[in-house]
Amino acid sequence: MSRPRLLDLFCKQGGAGKGYHDAGFEVVGVDIEPQPRYPFEFHQGDALEYLAEHWREFDAVHGSPVCKRYSSATPVHRRDGHPDQIGPLRSLLEATTIPWVIENVPGAPLRPDIILCGCIAGLPELKRERWFETSWCAFQVRAACWHPITPITVAGHGEPSGPRMARGEVATKADWERAMGIDWMTRDGLAQAIPPAYTRVVGAHLLEQLAARAASAAL
Repeated sequence: MSRPRLLDLFCKQGGAGKGYHDAGFEVVGVDIEPQPRYPFEFHQGDALEYLAEHWREFDAVHGSPVCKRYSSATPVHRRDGHPDQIGPLRSLLEATTIPWVIENVPGAPLRPDIILCGCIAGLPELKRERWFETSWCAFQVRAACWHPITPITVAGHGEPSGPRMARGEVATKADWERAMGIDWMTRDGLAQAIPPAYTRVVGAHLLEQLAARAASAAL
């Protein structure tokens, strides 16, 4: 049986794509920068331009626009220097006829239909909340975050992170890889990545949407 095709926009080194692949999709990535570590078919180019030209070749779309404009790690006075990609991406996605997902950091201008953290997605060491807006207005009931062990916050360029910083502990690249469930990326790739465990969850919901659409079309 052929897999549904998913377009992975702003794909970086493939954290989101790996999760969707594990969920059952054939994944094609697009990023403005070369991504030699991306584990699936890859096209270098402008994500929005590629979407506008090629969306009809896919069954679903995931987009992870650059988050620096909305991230709490970006100083407030510098945020306007980063592009607003969520609005233009949403406008293009709403003009398509296929299901889509937009991912970003807490506080981004998204409707947070699905909110995931490591403690919810089976990665107990990871404290990394992410929001997902979906074309079908997914509804999620979830418990509050709970980290029974000291969590790792994967961010920056190798500095000690989270509570470990206060204790003088350095989170190594191996710590990041273990916490994220990723073993093929550079350190900077890890800092920007979505854990595959997150998009395995989202991908399961997306497959349900595709199945429901197929059943409705068959009536």
